[in-house]
Amino acid sequence: MWTANINAQDYDSAMIAAGMADIATIDPTITIDLMYAGPNNFVGENMYGTLKKAYLHPEAAAGVAKAQSALKKEHPGYSLKVCDAARPMSVQGKMWKKVKGTPKSKYVSNPTRGGGQHNYGLAVDITIIDEKGKELPMGTPVDHLGYESNIDMEADLVKRGIITEAERQNRLLLRKVMRAGGFSTLRTEWWHFNFRSRAIAQSRYKRLDF
Repeated sequence: MWTANINAQDYDSAMIAAGMADIATIDPTITIDLMYAGPNNFVGENMYGTLKKAYLHPEAAAGVAKAQSALKKEHPGYSLKVCDAARPMSVQGKMWKKVKGTPKSKYVSNPTRGGGQHNYGLAVDITIIDEKGKELPMGTPVDHLGYESNIDMEADLVKRGIITEAERQNRLLLRKVMRAGGFSTLRTEWWHFNFRSRAIAQSRYKRLDF
């Protein structure tokens, strides 16, 4: 069982001890802005305390760096922006308590069922910024929990005027470069990418039980 009372300042040392890699040390051109290190997220509060660095399993971190290279090759002025990465089970538990019994629960992995890929350092929430550091318009903000974020509805969303064709193209660009890095998509969240499936994560990788 994970330790739910870990101090926020201990997350960095715990991540390193668990073998996670600091994304910024692998590719410092990638922007890091953890949405759960502040109140601007669907939970509405800081989940990470003072944590500012984004960690991933080294394999996944290398994949993000590869995706950044693919993006830079196509659009030299653009950059990836990581909004969430490896997530301790203690944080997963706090998130689950916030959404349990609500419609938002389908967006959060139940920690009692082993957690999700974030809890193994194998998932990343990510978007693209332009030369001025501004996020490309994607039709919704990162962390918007609603059908407007579904990637399998984008053609219909454009047809109905809910998102623009330019926003759809930006999503397609993000998916293209992330797939070049070895990541797969999540149907309901355009910003979420998995480096391994849940089954593989739970059977072959170490969970972040702190």
